[in-house]
Amino acid sequence: MTVFNSEMHVVTFGFILLELLMFTHQYIFYLQKPEKKRKYYLILLFLLIIYNLAGGIFPDEEIPISIVLQNILAYGAGFSMGCFFPYYFYRAFEVKHLKFQATYGVFLFLILPFLVFFCIVYPLVNDLDIAIYVGLLIPFIYAFYMVYQILESIKITYSGKKSVDVILVYLAVCPWALMPLMAYIKVDQLTEVLYTNGGFIIVTILFIRNMIQESREDFEALAQLRMSAKAESEEFLVNCDIYTLTPREKEICKMVCEGEKYKSIADKLFISERTVTKHIQNIFRKTGVTNKLELYSKLCSRSKEVDENSEPQKGSLTRV
Repeated sequence: MTVFNSEMHVVTFGFILLELLMFTHQYIFYLQKPEKKRKYYLILLFLLIIYNLAGGIFPDEEIPISIVLQNILAYGAGFSMGCFFPYYFYRAFEVKHLKFQATYGVFLFLILPFLVFFCIVYPLVNDLDIAIYVGLLIPFIYAFYMVYQILESIKITYSGKKSVDVILVYLAVCPWALMPLMAYIKVDQLTEVLYTNGGFIIVTILFIRNMIQESREDFEALAQLRMSAKAESEEFLVNCDIYTLTPREKEICKMVCEGEKYKSIADKLFISERTVTKHIQNIFRKTGVTNKLELYSKLCSRSKEVDENSEPQKGSLTRV
């Protein structure tokens, strides 16, 4: 069953709609929070959409483009996906051992054969079978080697639980290694689209799961940060009360602990820098410190107790 009086199967069209929806959704998230993994996932998804469009529509004699060009575009979309896989693992998952495969390897064994046999030989002889049976021979062999190299590089880079997600993504893209074989035996569009897009579903499920987990971790970290800030603020005020600091001294002390300069404090409080210095001297005397670092340590540490065995000096309290 096809759609819009074209050669595109309805299943292919369904995958394209699903992928467009996912792409739009993830692109909005990427604009809000640019992340490296999401960027390369978007590129992967975009290439898959182009592949499905080209493979579903081309070749069609009713389209006002030569059949030769249509076939070049269709096979070019498939080669683009194959070229991106090692780069995807190299950049998104930082599998550094794939640097050669992600740069020089795909150019020598995928892009170059495509340019020679599909972009030069095929238009000259006008025989697609020659381009397929000769031009796909090197990519076919290299595809299996590349799949092996990706797996070995993942093993070197990751271990334990961290490797699970990467291995699952790897298994999802492995079927693409057999794309040249499917081109050789000329499978129908439905079989091809189910075979190649099945891995996309796995990658998408993993990506959504990780996105939910990361959002949950960010929320928990933010909540913990707020609780920590509140606790530190309460401790600071309690410690200030222990050392009988006045409201103005508390205000200045807080600014000092936040790294404010004396002049900046004076400007914000509309007092002279000399007055600020006088307040600081009183704060140092009450807390028994001689510098800002000691002051911060004394007022912002988590345990403050008054030494019950010692007599507090006039105007100040001592700690254990």
